[in-house]
Amino acid sequence: MPNHALLNNIEHKELRIVTTRGAAYGDAVMSALTFPAEFRELQAHYPIVFAKNHDGTSFDPIALFGFQQGENLFLGGGEGLGNGWDAPYIPLTVERQPFLIGRPADGSGEGMMIHVDLDSPRLSSTSGEPLFLSYGGSSEYLERISRVLRTIHDGLETSKTFIEALLHLELLESFVLDIELDDGSQNRLAGFYTINEERLAALKPEQLGRLHEAGYLQAIYMTVASLAQFRRLIDRKNRLVAGTDAARR
Repeated sequence: MPNHALLNNIEHKELRIVTTRGAAYGDAVMSALTFPAEFRELQAHYPIVFAKNHDGTSFDPIALFGFQQGENLFLGGGEGLGNGWDAPYIPLTVERQPFLIGRPADGSGEGMMIHVDLDSPRLSSTSGEPLFLSYGGSSEYLERISRVLRTIHDGLETSKTFIEALLHLELLESFVLDIELDDGSQNRLAGFYTINEERLAALKPEQLGRLHEAGYLQAIYMTVASLAQFRRLIDRKNRLVAGTDAARR
């Protein structure tokens, strides 16, 4: 079971957060949830695709970091498992860890509160970013996390109507990406969805106008543009495979 606790400056006054990026801190993941307001930043670094949500009733936009579960090709300069994140922008749903927002456990109070995952490897009492000042106020780092969590919360709410608009216009289609790496191995990425560019081009002016007025048209084009990042992701995979082969010799 998740070990989440409502953050407070009494029980957690000495708590610090390790902000180093690496597999040891839970960053060895294939993808991360995102939302339309973040697409402009993401599209310059990651492919943005869509995946069916857990109950299969709708879709979630995600940023891809690798081609298989547990693979993040942005860690360790593209070597997959080392320290450091080799991109200038990290998706907010990754940056916010180990925090999340929710209502107090007893259901009291109004608004959203910051919770922390007490089982996270990022927690420390000796190193990392402090959460609270000596007199009990929030640190600059915690203020930043609070803004990040609010942005994520608002972004995910907007994402719901964005997906509804895509589905209404039948703009999502499944795709399969077959990849041959430099070592000759064959790989396939499947189970994801992207924008159907033919249907997008065939939309009527009034349909495009409604998408623009809702703020969705730019996000759609950012999604399409992001697919160019597959080439760079494949390059990272080739470097990983070449490095693995060299280490075995």
